[in-house]
Amino acid sequence: MSEIIKRLPFFYDITLRDGNQSLKKPWNTIEKEIIFNHLAELGVQGVEAGFAAASEMDFEACSRLSQIAPDNIVISALARCVKNDIEKAAEAVKSAKKRRIHTFIAMSPFNMEYVLNKSPQEIRKQAIEAVSFAKNLIGSGGEVQFSVEHFGDCNENIDFVIESLKEIVKAGASIINLPNTVERTRPSIFVQMVEKVYNALPKDITISVHNHNDLGMATATTVESYFKGAVQLECALNGLGERAGNTNMYEVAVALHNAGIDVPLNLSKIYETALVISDMSNVKIYEKAPLIGPEALAHRSGIHQDGAIKTKDMEKGAYRPIHPSLIGRKDDEKFAFTSQSGKTAIFEIITEAGYPITLGEAQRITPFAKEAAEKIGELSTRNIIDIYYQNVLNIKGAFKFIDIEKLPDEQIRLKFNYNSKEFNVISKGNGPIDQCIKAIQKSGFNAEFINYEQKALNMGSDAVGMTIMYFKAPNGKTIISRGCDENTFIANIKAIFNGLNIIENEKEHL
Repeated sequence: MSEIIKRLPFFYDITLRDGNQSLKKPWNTIEKEIIFNHLAELGVQGVEAGFAAASEMDFEACSRLSQIAPDNIVISALARCVKNDIEKAAEAVKSAKKRRIHTFIAMSPFNMEYVLNKSPQEIRKQAIEAVSFAKNLIGSGGEVQFSVEHFGDCNENIDFVIESLKEIVKAGASIINLPNTVERTRPSIFVQMVEKVYNALPKDITISVHNHNDLGMATATTVESYFKGAVQLECALNGLGERAGNTNMYEVAVALHNAGIDVPLNLSKIYETALVISDMSNVKIYEKAPLIGPEALAHRSGIHQDGAIKTKDMEKGAYRPIHPSLIGRKDDEKFAFTSQSGKTAIFEIITEAGYPITLGEAQRITPFAKEAAEKIGELSTRNIIDIYYQNVLNIKGAFKFIDIEKLPDEQIRLKFNYNSKEFNVISKGNGPIDQCIKAIQKSGFNAEFINYEQKALNMGSDAVGMTIMYFKAPNGKTIISRGCDENTFIANIKAIFNGLNIIENEKEHL
C-alpha cells in the first residue's frame, strides 16, 4: 500500500473527448482551445484532445492543441484498434512534446459476442497488433495507452483479460486503462479487479481507471482504485460525459486531498473553471452538485445551522467537507430559513444583513418565522427582515404609544393606550427616558427599568438612531427592546413601548 500511494496521482482529462461528444452542440477548435487553457491553469498532467478519426473538426482540434500544449502536458488522441484511426491519431498529436495514442477495444464476454461478433482470441490479436502499430508510429518520444473497454463487465473472464494485457504491454503499451464503461459493477468489486491487474503487470506500467457515473458512484470507485494501484485518473470537468457523465475531476481531487494525498492540481481554480465549463457547455450546474453547486454550502436544518455557525471561521467546519476557499469559492456557507430552521439561522441572516440582534431576540422571533415558513416555504432575507421589524422594532401588543409633549420644569405629558383604554399622564423626571418611565409607573404599570444605550445605525438608505432598552420582567428575566427613529427622543419612546409589549406578550404565554 505504501509503495502505491507514494506515486502522485496523474489527472488525465477527458472533457474535450468524452465530455464534448456528449454535448448537444459539440465544441469547435476555438472553444476547445479556451477550455484547454483552463485545463493548463488547473494543472492537469494529461489531456485527451479528441477522437481524431471521428471528424475533420476533431482532427483539427487535436492538431491545434498538440501545437500549443506546454511541454509538461501529455496530449492524446483516441483511436479504435483500426489502422486508419491510429494513423490519424499519430498525425494529429505529432507536434506535442509529450504525445500519446490511446487505442481501445472491448474485452467483456457480452461485447465480444454481441457487439463485436468476434472470438476472444481474435480480439486479443487485434489489440496486440494495434498497439504494436501505434508504438511504431508514435516513436520513441511518444507513448501508447490501451483501454479494455467495458472492463467493469470482465470479472467473469478477468484471467483472459490479464493474460491479454501482458501481451499488450510487451507490444508497446505503457499505460493500461481500465474503464467502467457502463456502471453496473459494485465499487468494491471493480476495485478488486483493478488490484488484480496492478499485481499482475510490471510495476513500471501505469494503471489507469475511467469510470462512468450511471449509478452515481464514479467518484468513489475512482478514489478507491487509486489506493489499489491506479495512478492515472481519467476525469471530466463538471463530470461531463455520456449518459449520467464521467467521473468528476473536482470531487476526486478534493477527496484525495482530504485523504492526505498530495494532489498536483491548482485546487483554487476549481470553482472558476466549473462556472466557465457550465457556460460553454450550456449544461447547468445542479444546485446540489458537490463542491460547486449553488446549494453545496447551504444549511437549513436548525441543528446543522447551529454547528455551522459555531465553526464558520474555522478551517474545518461542522457541516462542510472543506473550507470553500480551497476551491476558489468566495461565497461562504449559506443559512436559509425554513420551518426546519432555528434561532441561529435567524441570528446569522439578520446579522449578515447589517441589523443588530441578540440570540435571545432571535429565539423570541423564531416562532413567527417558522409560522411564515410553514405557509410559504423558504423565507427570503427580506421576509426575515420584515419579521424582525414587526417583532423587534415595531412590536404590536396591549400598549400603544400615541403622543408625548415636553412641558416646562422637566415634565412631559405622555399619551398612550393599554387595551384600548387611553392614559394621559404628566410626570417629572431626570431626562426624557426617566420622565416616560415614571409616567408609565404613575399609570399603574410596573416597568422596572435597568439601563439603556444609544447608537447611530444605518438601516437601509438613511442613518437613524437606535435606542436599546433593558427591563426587568416580573419573572426576573432581563428583557431587551429596541427602538429606531431619525429622532433620538422618539427612538427612546419606541424602545420603551416595545419593551412593555414584549413583557406583556410574554405574560400571555406563561
